Amino acid sequence: MVAIDSATKNLTSTRFPRTLLKTGAAVGAAATVGTLLTDPENRWYKSLDKPSWQPPKAAFPIVWTSLYVDIAVVSALVIADAEEKKPGSSKPFQKALAKNLVLNGSWSGLFFRSKRPWLAAAGSALLAVSSADLVRRAWKSSPQRGAALSPYAVWTGFATALSTEIARRNSGR
Repeated sequence: MVAIDSATKNLTSTRFPRTLLKTGAAVGAAATVGTLLTDPENRWYKSLDKPSWQPPKAAFPIVWTSLYVDIAVVSALVIADAEEKKPGSSKPFQKALAKNLVLNGSWSGLFFRSKRPWLAAAGSALLAVSSADLVRRAWKSSPQRGAALSPYAVWTGFATALSTEIARRNSGR
């Protein structure tokens, strides 16, 4: 809560609630797509050789739910603040967010549905770069907002390492 309070301290916009509804819907759509495409109970996934440092299955929904809330709130703050200062100035951030959410929602399809770990690792790397770009953009709006969004970039970086290690361990399958 301290991070959110700090990130919102200069915001006077009445746009924030409306913007949060929009970013929440966009993030929720990406989360729904990812959830529908994820199947950690399928035989193929269970048969994969996974590293000992993979988090337990129960950690993923907890981490991702927190990150999705973070993405929606910070993005709404950045967009509402930019629009309050200069209408139309949030378009670059909105485009970056849209690209990020497409990458986010598609990873599960690349991994669980296509069963192509190397392709999923590449998709994860693109997502990590995109997430770091969102942090950079949020930081330009407010260092507190960038800091609040940084766990997303850290997690997607970790996810890229995990995806790559799973692909490496299961090459030739």
